[in-house]
Amino acid sequence: MTTSEHRTTGSVCLARLNAAVIDPAEVEAAVSGPQHGAVVVFTGKVRDHDGGQSVSALEYSAHPEAERFLRRCCADAAAATGLPVAALHRVGALAIGEIAIAVAVASPHRAEAFRACAELVDRIKHEVPIWKRQHFADGVSEWVNACG
Repeated sequence: MTTSEHRTTGSVCLARLNAAVIDPAEVEAAVSGPQHGAVVVFTGKVRDHDGGQSVSALEYSAHPEAERFLRRCCADAAAATGLPVAALHRVGALAIGEIAIAVAVASPHRAEAFRACAELVDRIKHEVPIWKRQHFADGVSEWVNACG
């Protein structure tokens, strides 16, 4: 099966945790093909605030099986939609403005790609055991969504 044929049906083209800086072009290239008129790429970046407090940095930690959970989310999305999907999620220390997650979905038309991408991002956020520690400008830090 050629790469192009593989991408005409739902497939996980890439699903990986990454300690290195994420390049969104990697997820886009993973799902792109001549049969797709739309490629939706979502990037989630570290912002400088949360809940009215100034955030200075983030740190992501992952369960040892987190990449398996990420692959399962992607596989379920690909199977449900019949579309190629790709996802990368950072672990480790990130500065303000750095990309924490990049997700891409390709389809013949934009509406289904937008919908599938949004649903996949939500699933990853809720199902993959990756925890975020926020460091605030005042020196305090806290774990976010670490209990569930």
